[in-house]
Amino acid sequence: MSPSCPISTRRVDTNMVRVISLQVALFSVILLFTQESFFALVLFFDFMVRTLRLSQLSPFQLVSSLILSGWGIAPKLCDESPKRFALYLGLVISFILLLLFVSGLTVIATFITGILLICALLETAFDFCIGCKIYYAIQILNSYYKRRVS
Repeated sequence: MSPSCPISTRRVDTNMVRVISLQVALFSVILLFTQESFFALVLFFDFMVRTLRLSQLSPFQLVSSLILSGWGIAPKLCDESPKRFALYLGLVISFILLLLFVSGLTVIATFITGILLICALLETAFDFCIGCKIYYAIQILNSYYKRRVS
């Protein structure tokens, strides 16, 4: 299965995704330096409202919209499904981070925050989405399994 083939009828703006991931990276850095659970809460809240398709409540989406419209950057559309899967992964990771920081397990939380930071920076700098790659791998394994079973 090729990453370029349409998987869903919905499309998302990769420029928006990249600006949002820059903000996730910035908040991850702040979280690494401060170790304050408030920043984990902000990350979780933002992932949650975007997962629930309440983008109008997402602070990262609002800032990204202002930046992209202010700079006049045209949308660059891609399939939503892999990005949506990555969004769900971000929601789970940010929830785990919040629980770990609130529980005082900062060593584990710091490690996971570092992973989130790396993923966000890869998306921002290189348009390389780890969650999307996992999504495509699952799709390939799923189609392989279906062929073997039938």
